[in-house]
Amino acid sequence: MPWLIKRALATDSENQLQTFIGSLAEQFDDPTRDRNLVVRETLAQIMHGDSFENLNERAPMAAFSLDPRNITFEAEFYIATDQVKFQQVKPLLWLWKSLDLTPLGQSTHSGIQIRRMLAQRIFKKAGKNLKIFQNVEVSVGYNIEAGDDVTIHRYAFIDDIGGIELHDEASVSDFANIYSHTHSVLDMPDVTLKKTIIGRGVRVAYHATVLAGAVLSDDSMMGAMSLVTRDFEPHVIGLGIPAKPRIWKERGGDPAFDTLKVDSRSFERPSEIRANPEFNKDSPFKPKTDLIEH
Repeated sequence: MPWLIKRALATDSENQLQTFIGSLAEQFDDPTRDRNLVVRETLAQIMHGDSFENLNERAPMAAFSLDPRNITFEAEFYIATDQVKFQQVKPLLWLWKSLDLTPLGQSTHSGIQIRRMLAQRIFKKAGKNLKIFQNVEVSVGYNIEAGDDVTIHRYAFIDDIGGIELHDEASVSDFANIYSHTHSVLDMPDVTLKKTIIGRGVRVAYHATVLAGAVLSDDSMMGAMSLVTRDFEPHVIGLGIPAKPRIWKERGGDPAFDTLKVDSRSFERPSEIRANPEFNKDSPFKPKTDLIEH
């Protein structure tokens, strides 16, 4: 028996929702349209039931906060952020974040569909049937590669400044954190970017944290509240702080795992990148440990 069942809106309601999402997608894909103006008008209509122009006349600070050009994200202060790419996705991220505070964003049916449309225009890759629940945070968004049937649950944090791969059927549970940058323990502003790989069918459970550069092989699982500081082989369940292999899934003879796309034992690890190559290059202090800190 399947875990999930299908739930549908009334036909008129579904048509209204699809018209809204389709119109937004069309406007975002039109190179002649300013995404900032589209977002501020959309938010004015949904959050205040009025046009942005009228809202600006009667409540100027309420209108001020809806315009993406008037707000800042933490990522805009990072030296490693590609400011050109980020300015393209910033209005969409602000719409995403703001709609999550509304009934439209909190509804599972409408919220997931709206975020899926936005992710297709923010992420480096967004596969089929991507499901993202409310209040998920990303750092820049454009460095996320999500495969088919990926699920990201409530309040997860995806730090993609150094790149995150979420392969097919990967699942990130509520309040989980996945990082792709590290700080030197000697000089906190000395940052290294390390792509983090989440393999096919991997489950990162409730409140687990995956540190930068980890390769989680296909069908592995990180248990609730675990702290992942290392790679994990296929079919392994990691538990604890720091997480260690504790349980092995019995997959012998299962044709679904005859081939593995992500296997930490043979996976070609992406190169690490110094976020600021000029940082303290003449410093006599050099790290003598692989310990990392967030």
